[in-house]
Amino acid sequence: MKEQLYTIPVNDAFESDCECPLCRMKQELEKNAIEYTLGPSYMEDDNRAMTDEAGFCEKHIQDLYQEKNRLGLALILSTHMAKVTKDLKSLSASNAPTGKSLFKKQTAATGVGTYINQLSHNCFICNRMGNTFDRYVDTVFHLYKKDSDFPAKLRNCKGFCTYHYGMLFDRAGSALSKETLDQFLTDIQEVYFTNMERMQEDIEWFINKFDYRYQNEPWKNAKDALPRAVMKTHSAITPDNKEPNQ
Repeated sequence: MKEQLYTIPVNDAFESDCECPLCRMKQELEKNAIEYTLGPSYMEDDNRAMTDEAGFCEKHIQDLYQEKNRLGLALILSTHMAKVTKDLKSLSASNAPTGKSLFKKQTAATGVGTYINQLSHNCFICNRMGNTFDRYVDTVFHLYKKDSDFPAKLRNCKGFCTYHYGMLFDRAGSALSKETLDQFLTDIQEVYFTNMERMQEDIEWFINKFDYRYQNEPWKNAKDALPRAVMKTHSAITPDNKEPNQ
């Protein structure tokens, strides 16, 4: 199959030596979204309106802070804070609790509480990543159906994290025909469980290496077992694969 633009990141991820190709794709999307947020785009009115509206989750505001463009982040936060303050002033004046009443039942959430709750579950970077990532997942199913080379890439990868295994398992039914679906589910189950067992063996050997009885034994594939296990179990990328100290 001739490779089209939208298939490139999916094929690259499945050909990489990682514990979950979908985590790899998501990591790249996150990196690009952070760079985009603090790039020239933050001076554009349309983008600033979106960051003002959505804000950022706790993880991504910390990621942005670690970048070098402190002035850009300050400008983004300045207009975001101005919008939140304006909105909350209006909501606070019109939705203030009235106190207990024998004749009127009070609702648990005010407009203020609802607004803040929605804000805390919104994030410009998460939204930007999510829209593209959904298309990447759809591309996995498209390639499995249309690209004769792709099923072998899937079967030869190192499996998936638990979260993305569940995502592929649940979404496959609406993307694949019955015959293709059965084979796809067989493939992802085989690759997921086989590699989870491999990962379990690596973690157990990593644990053994902290026992003096094994200190002269080789590390095998266990030196970086812990960060790889974190990806397998929690769909998380760790900052390094440093050799543990003993």
